[in-house]
Amino acid sequence: MAEPGVVEPDSDRRWRLRHLPVLLAASAGLAVVAAVVGAVTGGATAAIGAAAGVGVTVLSYTLTTVVLARADQINPQLLLPLGVSLYVLKFSLLGVVLVAVASTGWPGLIPLCLGIVAGVAVWTAVHLWWLTRVYAHRPRD
Repeated sequence: MAEPGVVEPDSDRRWRLRHLPVLLAASAGLAVVAAVVGAVTGGATAAIGAAAGVGVTVLSYTLTTVVLARADQINPQLLLPLGVSLYVLKFSLLGVVLVAVASTGWPGLIPLCLGIVAGVAVWTAVHLWWLTRVYAHRPRD
């Protein structure tokens, strides 16, 4: 018997990441759509900016998912401090990067920001869809 908060060695440790392939696939599709829309509306620079914005979101959310899944495996009491720390770190870095990009005058800044917004919206929507599909078919206790 393991101590409280410690995962049993034979338990399913992969459940925390099962949603990740679906989210990554949806985000890859969004990146393609964002690049096409960017190319049509603003040329190559907008295409790169929009796809990069989606990529920033995917990188950020994937990092959070993996780190928090690992923390939950080790000790669930690590979730809150790590989650808050990651949140502060990620949004601070995002602010620094956006200010740095804005100071260059790069014309892809607006598409980059729109790609980030689209990435957040699609990631969140697909995650909610995935959760409702998985838990709707789960046996109740």
